[in-house]
Amino acid sequence: MKVIICGAGQVGWQIARHLSGENNDVTVVDKDPDLVARAMETLDVQGITGFASYPDVLDRAGARDADMLVAATHSDEVNMVTCQVAHSIFNVPRKIARLRAQSYLDAIYSDLYRREHLPIDVVISPEREVALAVLRRLSAPSAFDAELFFGGRATLLGIQIDEDCPVVNTPLRQLTDLFTTLKTIVVGVRRDGQLFVPESTDQIFVGDQVYVMTDSQDSNRTLEVFGKEVKRQDRVVILGGGNVGLAVAEALERRSHRVRAKIIELDRNIAEHAADALERTVVLHGNAMDMELLREAGIARADAVLAVTDDDKVNMLASVRGKAAGCPMAICLVNDTSLIPLMGPLDIDAYVNPRGTTVSSILRHVRHGRVRWVYSVGDAEAEVIEAQVLSTSPIAGHRIRDIEFPEGVLVGAVLKDDTVVKPAAETRIEEGDVVVIFAMAADVPEVERLLQVSVDFF
Repeated sequence: MKVIICGAGQVGWQIARHLSGENNDVTVVDKDPDLVARAMETLDVQGITGFASYPDVLDRAGARDADMLVAATHSDEVNMVTCQVAHSIFNVPRKIARLRAQSYLDAIYSDLYRREHLPIDVVISPEREVALAVLRRLSAPSAFDAELFFGGRATLLGIQIDEDCPVVNTPLRQLTDLFTTLKTIVVGVRRDGQLFVPESTDQIFVGDQVYVMTDSQDSNRTLEVFGKEVKRQDRVVILGGGNVGLAVAEALERRSHRVRAKIIELDRNIAEHAADALERTVVLHGNAMDMELLREAGIARADAVLAVTDDDKVNMLASVRGKAAGCPMAICLVNDTSLIPLMGPLDIDAYVNPRGTTVSSILRHVRHGRVRWVYSVGDAEAEVIEAQVLSTSPIAGHRIRDIEFPEGVLVGAVLKDDTVVKPAAETRIEEGDVVVIFAMAADVPEVERLLQVSVDFF
């Protein structure tokens, strides 16, 4: 597949890293020659320096025979014009644009993106994706990672294994014997910084980070099995009232059980805008690092503090201060992935990486086969792929034990007729089933091959 990626920042670089590693023909376009040089030096990609929206630049990038264009520059307007040029002049079949401004995303203006107006096939909103990720973390407060699959019927949980975990040193195959009715399977383990797909004979040790796929109805019980307390979050302090903080607060106000939320925002204009947009949420103007203001917001009585300002260091330090003041849980927004290893030493419970969520959203539309959702795990170490099985897929009609999956691949859940099934060796994958597959990055191309339809399908 020939792909043009416009914007060589962190999101563009990560997408290029994914696709070039899978032997796609990738060209990166950016106005900054240093970013283009970095991409060409570190990845197997071609690079073009210039403005992505200029027709001659896209022509040099190979737009005439490109299969897809991803517009992920820092400017919404450049991304939109780039998609228009790619359509009108070069007839690029698939165009994906990252848009930040909420006005462009309002549902009442969705007609804007029709082919006869502004032909963008997929619009990705980082702020909305991040807000949803924060809410998922909040719904599973004792998990450091959480993602929904099967329309919310199944959940991927990232769980830190502590000394009080009841199943420490237990072989994974025994978990099935101990908890026969629990629809949960361990799909990934990170140990000493290395992520791997476990065997049934592997044990879980203190300090491990495990990724488990579970029926959403079993989420709370799964957390308890791994020694985690399950508690509803009724009081929340949100640090940052911008697009992410506002979206989180609005979602909390819409919940059936009332959540008492307070926002602290440094910029007066942003604070006033948030106060006007929200009905029950209290908005305080001031510095999230101010201990007195945190106390005024009731941080000691809060169940969670959500640090979602646009400054990573403020988010991390304010989270530490919030926990020091008595808040039991901190969720932190971190753009710089090099800071993620500090989460543990700083006792920050969970983090959300905006670039990671954006990359996951874009990958869903890049993957081959009938892929419905993709979630990127860690620093692009693995992917969790949700896909529908078609009649001509190589895995259709076969038992899991008979399918030649690579070592770094594990089926985490199967949806059969709206019922979540815990996969076993004898489980037969049928046409129409939806599967969730955990795959190490190097094995993703093989998973794609197993999910692809054959030419006979057409």
